[in-house]
Amino acid sequence: MCFLFICRKPLGLQDLNAHLEKLLSEGETPEENQPVEGRLGPQPVVLDHTSGFEGLLFVDDDLLGVIGHSNFSSIRATTCVYKGKWAYEVLISSQGLMQIGWCTLNCRFNQENQGETTQTYQFNNKDQSLCSTCRNGQSLGTAFTNIKMGPGVAYFPAISLSFKESVAFNFGSRPLRYPSWYLPLQDPPTADLMKAHKLLGYIKNVLSTSIDTEEEKLVEKDCAVWKLHGDPTVLVTVAHIFNHFAPLMCKVYLVEDVLMNFLLGILEGGGSVDEHPLIQQLLDLFWLLMEDHEVNECLKLLMMSLLRAYRFSPIIPDLGFQIHYLRLTTAILRHERSRKYLLNNVLYPSVFVFFYIKTPLRVKEAGLEELIPTTWWPTHFDKERLPEAEEEDRRSDFLGCKVLASLVSSSVVEELQVQILRLLLNNKDKTTGEASRYIFLNKFRKFLQENASNRGHPTALCPPEYMVCFLHRLITAIRTSWDEGSRKCPDAYVPPQLFYNGKVDYFDLQRLGGLLSHLKKTLKDDLASKANVIIDPAEIQTTSMDDLDEDEEIGAAQRPLGAAAIGGALARPSWLSSPTLGRANRFLSTAAVSLMTPRRPLSQPEKVKVRTLAVEQRTEDDIEGSHGNDGLLLGRPLEEPDKPIADKSLLEIIDGIVMMYNLSVHQQLGKMVVVADEVHEYAVALKDTEEKIARCPARRSDIMEELQKSQKVFAEKLNHLSRRLAWINATIYSKEKMLDVYWLLCVCIRTIEHADGTGSLFAFTPEFYLNVAMNAYSALKNYFSPSNSMEELPGYEDTLTQLATILAKHFADPRIVGTDIKDSLMQALASYVCYPQSLRAVERIPEEQRVAMMRNLLAPYEQRPWAQTNWILVRLWRGCGFGYRYTRLPHLLKTKPEDANLPSLQKPCPSLLLQRHMAELLRMDKDMAASFLNSVLNQLNWAFSEFIGMIQEIQQAAERPERNFVDTRQLKVCATCFDLSVSLLRVLEMTVTLVPDIFLDWSRPSAELLLRRLAQLLNQVLNRVTAEKNLFDRVVNLRLPGLESVDHYPILVAVTGILVNVLLFLSPCRTSRAASVLLSDPCFQLHSIQHLLGEPGDSSRPLRKSFFLPTDTDYISEEEKQKVEVMLAFLTEESKQAAASTPTSEEDLCPICYAHSISAIFKPCSHKSCKACINQHLMNSKDCFFCKATITGVEDYNKTESW
Repeated sequence: MCFLFICRKPLGLQDLNAHLEKLLSEGETPEENQPVEGRLGPQPVVLDHTSGFEGLLFVDDDLLGVIGHSNFSSIRATTCVYKGKWAYEVLISSQGLMQIGWCTLNCRFNQENQGETTQTYQFNNKDQSLCSTCRNGQSLGTAFTNIKMGPGVAYFPAISLSFKESVAFNFGSRPLRYPSWYLPLQDPPTADLMKAHKLLGYIKNVLSTSIDTEEEKLVEKDCAVWKLHGDPTVLVTVAHIFNHFAPLMCKVYLVEDVLMNFLLGILEGGGSVDEHPLIQQLLDLFWLLMEDHEVNECLKLLMMSLLRAYRFSPIIPDLGFQIHYLRLTTAILRHERSRKYLLNNVLYPSVFVFFYIKTPLRVKEAGLEELIPTTWWPTHFDKERLPEAEEEDRRSDFLGCKVLASLVSSSVVEELQVQILRLLLNNKDKTTGEASRYIFLNKFRKFLQENASNRGHPTALCPPEYMVCFLHRLITAIRTSWDEGSRKCPDAYVPPQLFYNGKVDYFDLQRLGGLLSHLKKTLKDDLASKANVIIDPAEIQTTSMDDLDEDEEIGAAQRPLGAAAIGGALARPSWLSSPTLGRANRFLSTAAVSLMTPRRPLSQPEKVKVRTLAVEQRTEDDIEGSHGNDGLLLGRPLEEPDKPIADKSLLEIIDGIVMMYNLSVHQQLGKMVVVADEVHEYAVALKDTEEKIARCPARRSDIMEELQKSQKVFAEKLNHLSRRLAWINATIYSKEKMLDVYWLLCVCIRTIEHADGTGSLFAFTPEFYLNVAMNAYSALKNYFSPSNSMEELPGYEDTLTQLATILAKHFADPRIVGTDIKDSLMQALASYVCYPQSLRAVERIPEEQRVAMMRNLLAPYEQRPWAQTNWILVRLWRGCGFGYRYTRLPHLLKTKPEDANLPSLQKPCPSLLLQRHMAELLRMDKDMAASFLNSVLNQLNWAFSEFIGMIQEIQQAAERPERNFVDTRQLKVCATCFDLSVSLLRVLEMTVTLVPDIFLDWSRPSAELLLRRLAQLLNQVLNRVTAEKNLFDRVVNLRLPGLESVDHYPILVAVTGILVNVLLFLSPCRTSRAASVLLSDPCFQLHSIQHLLGEPGDSSRPLRKSFFLPTDTDYISEEEKQKVEVMLAFLTEESKQAAASTPTSEEDLCPICYAHSISAIFKPCSHKSCKACINQHLMNSKDCFFCKATITGVEDYNKTESW
């Protein structure tokens, strides 16, 4: 028997490198990038940005991503195929129109060149000439067959896409997401893949091995418990392996296919991220054993691969795929040095992708059909179904939505997203330099600056749907940090000193008081006295605006381009600015300010000079403060309480949250409501179709078939949209998200209240705080699901009252100068008084502020926007006026209903309290009452005259024999003038009802003039509207789109309400006086009053049935109708008595109006007229009608006394 024994030479550290090279060389394949039959072109394959394009496009730095910047711009790849089976993938990140496929070299791009938009595009010329497409790995069938082949014919991957659409190509530079037996256009790095897998396995084996020094042998252990500061032999061994491994980790294919999958495998065992320390140990090794440029590139590629994988993961209810990638991201960001590098160089603005939970476009792929098998919508209608069955559907739908909401809102995804933010907001990790929070803050602020300056520039903005999700997670993280670090200041707000102490740059955003430069100059004394802030005049004088212009030009020339551009050399600018507003703000933001903080009253105040730094130049001390420096809180006004805040950096982050909501989040929340609107529209269409089916005769089977097809289409679309809406309600409009927006509203309210307490310094507050307060309330009220009631929010009524106080106080605040923000405040207040709950909040504000609000509303209408003011007064009266209880006009009841949420369609909710304040003000302040009513009468005269002029033009256009189209804008203006006339009449009705003395107590200087002007306008309106075969009737009967609100009812009942209150229920003396003025007006016609009741004036005049007061008690009550009858009888009798009385001699009539007797004589010229004419004339001129002499006085004239 023979025994063989082979002795192997022991392996030493000096031989390790050679041994590794030998192991890696085993199984090597021939040299890569050899020519492959069927493919022509360079490797790697990229988009041809030099010659293969048409139109304007933005191409990413890697030449694989592209964004369209003109209508149907096109581009092709650098490599073509002519034989074989080839494929490439396209990651589609937008939902608009695009065409993707293959093209030849001679192709001229247009909208018909490419194939349909899908995700994977395959070219097969082995068995037959065809092109097929796949979506998310599922074949969509063959797109083209029998495509042209032969000598000189080859096909390039190509795309045409419309404006703002974006995609990313993968020709093989990364592992294909859905690999098949088709070859990618770019060869995979096969040899490097084999080496990377081997080396990673070696690293894992070494980390799983330890040396038992006592028994001198190797023992296995769990690699998860390996420590960096362990056995030096193991570390040296790993260092040799990393000599070969590190260069490979700078290639994206290897990072994504090898490293990322390996790290994901570590976490597949479940448990928290903390239970897998191996990832932290590996990152320690990376930083220890790799060159800085290698580890930087590796981390960048790894994070971008994770972002891409997360973004394009399919949606399922439990979001399992997203959790997979978020766990690894969290594990990487737990490593301090890696986190800071990524924050500084990679994450902004890409990090927003990790916080986005996209809405599934196809409910089948998202599994929503299983979660919500039965859908229901509020207008669901089926006559043959029992109410119990429909209620069962509603319960089933509600239960499915609730299960979905619990899966999404309580899922690990949002917890992991918040955990990521908590890591980025860590302010204790200072061992390796600046804390993460301050890096995050500076990057966040820079991001806001770019988005604020580039509003409307699509390539620079982060997608708003990403910002919505990021905002919610950031609010959650900030609220937790605030609760932990600011226990002595539980209610978060932004102190007012941030707005003027120069520590926070607000770019070119507008302040409430106007330009920052203007505020610094005009309020410098207030800054010194109230906040101890002194502007250094020497610093301001050293720089002129001309110098700044030169600096701007130099800066623009030196500013690097942000990305490669095509077709016009457009780049992605990092910011845009207003040439005047932006420069002025930046000019003063860099001016030096001195801050005095008198801590010891008896000693000389200590002056601290500070200069506002650029965002990226700030340090922790500039934010948090140190050694007597208050940081962000420098310059605290005397009115502001001194509340210690542990982490002042949180204040600036909260300020950034408010700014972000204003930039795009609110607008995006409104866009998501479109799905709910679509559900409503399809539900109405389905209901109409089912009603038509019920009415369809049995003999018309053809019509029945078409109706049933429509019914099926509408039902399928409704089921799809209802499930999508359930997903949106769970992710965007959930109770938790509603609480976030409510928290933001409360922050803005408290910030505004604190800023308002600083007096004139309130003007420094950025406008967006008021905008966000108004928009957040609007979002809570209109956007969130009806199942999430606002009344359930904590402290809701108090918050409503606080917001009402802000609106009531600041809509006429002289410290606010911006026209847009003043209009927004006015519109918000107008909407506020339309709803009972918010109107009650207005009534709860302090009486002094209520009276001040009403005084501002009653200011003269000239020289200010008055339409919204008038609308507010009308809403306070609606429900009390004559026939003024409607929400929709009688003639519109049979038309399609408008949006029931519109403020104008809310049920009447008058405020008797505010009416009482108005009456007291008008009664006590005679001058204000006269100026207010004169302005109302002036505007009524203008509005009604404009309306009559416009309907004359409309009637003339309608009567022309040739076909004419009336401008829709003209129709809209015409309807607006009519609505304004009606609202002004309603305000006059309210005034006459509440304070009749203004018109009828002639001891008041302006009473007679106001009454005569009122009578004149009322008679003009009645004559225009009630005359037989008049212009008004003809235009109303045309029923033109846009003039739906123009009808007899609204304007006639408003006039009737004024007449009833002037002519009835007063003392006989005043009633007679009012009737006399009305009858003496030359335009008065009794048949106009008779027209209201449909009564003929005399036997010769036929009865007109076109209009009379409706008998429906919802509009005109029986009591109101009786009042009109009494008024008509009274006027008829007064008219007879006036006709029987001795007529006034012509020479005794006023030479101006010839309607009233002469009752006034002018001084010194002694010319005469009636009081009404001279009083109205003196409102505009002091010259005599006749001789143009200056009138120094007007005295009563009595003909008898003059004799």
